Amino acid sequence: MSFVPELSHTTLGIDFGTSNSAMAVRQGRGPARMIAVEGDARTLPTALFFNAEDHHTHFGRDAVAKYLEGTEGRLMRSLKSLLGSALLQDKTAVHNKLVSYQDIISLFLRMLVQKAQGELGGMPARVVMGRPVHFVDGDPARDQQAEDALRRAAEDAGFADVSFQYEPIAAALDHEQRIDRETLVLVVDIGGGTSDFTVVRLGPDRMQRADRASDVLATTGVHVGGTDFDRRLSLDLLMPLLGFRHIGPAGREVPSRVFFDLSTWHLIQWLYTPRAMRDAQDLRTSYADARLHARLMRVLHERLGHRLADTVEQAKIAASLADADAPMALDWIEPLLGATVTPQGLAQSLAQPLEQVVACAGECLQRAGLAASGGVDAIYLTGGSSALRPLRHALRQAFPETPQVEGDLFGGVASGLAVSGG
Repeated sequence: MSFVPELSHTTLGIDFGTSNSAMAVRQGRGPARMIAVEGDARTLPTALFFNAEDHHTHFGRDAVAKYLEGTEGRLMRSLKSLLGSALLQDKTAVHNKLVSYQDIISLFLRMLVQKAQGELGGMPARVVMGRPVHFVDGDPARDQQAEDALRRAAEDAGFADVSFQYEPIAAALDHEQRIDRETLVLVVDIGGGTSDFTVVRLGPDRMQRADRASDVLATTGVHVGGTDFDRRLSLDLLMPLLGFRHIGPAGREVPSRVFFDLSTWHLIQWLYTPRAMRDAQDLRTSYADARLHARLMRVLHERLGHRLADTVEQAKIAASLADADAPMALDWIEPLLGATVTPQGLAQSLAQPLEQVVACAGECLQRAGLAASGGVDAIYLTGGSSALRPLRHALRQAFPETPQVEGDLFGGVASGLAVSGG
């Protein structure tokens, strides 16, 4: 990789997210600025599409669009969720070659290398990548393996001098650039794969300090995020249309694993293997209603799993933003087939995972030695999933006296990573 002397005091911040990714750059102690990563957009979906028709690899919105257009090929999303998993080293056929999923993460990061070089004219001296507080809950060894795997993927992609920063701390450092007095903040970072929290002291005087360790009072995290919300909605609303919880002729429910995998972004691709297809076909005798099984097999044969997941995700966002019903047309599976996400249904489906999220936020305050009521000056919200109404309502119920402040939901972590490297 080329190195430009003028970039010796430059830090590149990379937010490699489960659902979306972003980059920001900072020169010396100047302000951080976002880098356009797809056209003029400052973020792009963490997605790759391997085009089987022309053997080209597409990224971001282009990848999702090619898949939804019906182009022959393979879509992969939520690859970050594989970090810390044994599946990371499994190999799959891509463009007539066998490659590991870690190699595919490197391929995505290599695209970011090219974007950064095009913007900066070379590679910056430092690269700071974001990481959740826990890649893997309750397993420090696997958590370290996940960070090591991400570091190797970044180095294989061409990044040098790679360090890591917790994503909620990065979000706090970005927020600090815009406040004019000292404040104690609970950062709530709800991403696609994890929910992360930090209690931190911020202020104009503190931001000049080289060592900020004493300002971070506590960090916590839980492996629950936007893709988990999507899975709950899919299981409640869409999978029953394919046979989930359907009672078969023997009086037992259809085995459920296929429905859980079909509702989980990073597991969908494994359902298209010959063995998985045979297993799904063998479920036919477990169905009393042959039409439900036919729908399931059509989704698998035509590789419509990611389209189902995207439909749920978009309806979730629409129902939350408008606080109104969001219909999901599924006539591309069967004429007149559909379902609806309602605000009430959204809140009900997300109640259990949000309970975990709020409990983790409360644990962060406890670790900091603070009361849930009035312990901090503000709750700072970042991460795309923090925009959901049910989440904000749950936080308001748990911490009624603490005002909520919305940050840059998709760019704040990347900017803060660039700031932390300086």
